Amino acid sequence: MSIFLWSVLPYVAALILVGGLVWRYRYDQFGWTTRSSQLYESTLLRIASPLFHFALLAVFLGHVVGLLIPKAFTDSIGLDQHAYHLGAFWGGGLAGIALVVGLGLLIYRRRTQTAVFRATTTNDKIMYVALALAVGLGMVATLTGDRTPTGQEHNYRETVSVWFRSLFTLQPDVEAMGHATWQFQAHILIALALIAMIPFTRLVHAFTAPLHYLFRPYIVYRSRDEDTRQSATRRGRGWDPVGTLDNQKPPR
Repeated sequence: MSIFLWSVLPYVAALILVGGLVWRYRYDQFGWTTRSSQLYESTLLRIASPLFHFALLAVFLGHVVGLLIPKAFTDSIGLDQHAYHLGAFWGGGLAGIALVVGLGLLIYRRRTQTAVFRATTTNDKIMYVALALAVGLGMVATLTGDRTPTGQEHNYRETVSVWFRSLFTLQPDVEAMGHATWQFQAHILIALALIAMIPFTRLVHAFTAPLHYLFRPYIVYRSRDEDTRQSATRRGRGWDPVGTLDNQKPPR
């Protein structure tokens, strides 16, 4: 079971993620969206959405530091384990609390606003449950995962982080993950399930960067007065800068 959980399951989740993204991009591009519900309710969303997303960014950066940067490196620059633990505890704890509040507000809004709830698909309902479990177990791991059931000190950078980095070399360190506390193990398992769900839920928008917005032409709005029925835009390549056209000259 340990071999399956920590050596096989991560790659299965990765394959589902990549395969699902390719499938959805090819066959469901119009569904590649957050399914925005701002038109139904915007007051609570204006608070909950930025709080959730900025807290999620902080949590993600904390995971990058904790999982990808080896303990030997932080030791070499003079950051001992006690100082690192305090930073991770307080920084990760505050970011986690903000994430919990933001997610809680989003779920409350989606459940109490009838129009928003009706616009929520079954897949997204399951996703919200998995996301809430992942966030909750992450908080539990941060606050209580520093001790093993026998009372020994547990440093996740010597267990979970080692296992995570070993996945990229295709040689999973199952033994390292086996020494992690149950809080971190449960957090990892629900996170793998959430990763596999991404292509089939609104979370797919995380892989969309609207770069074309930087290069698309301007959208120019003109009045439809009787005196301006005929456009004064000059024909030719490119777009006329707004406000610089001499309306006294007839169009070419």
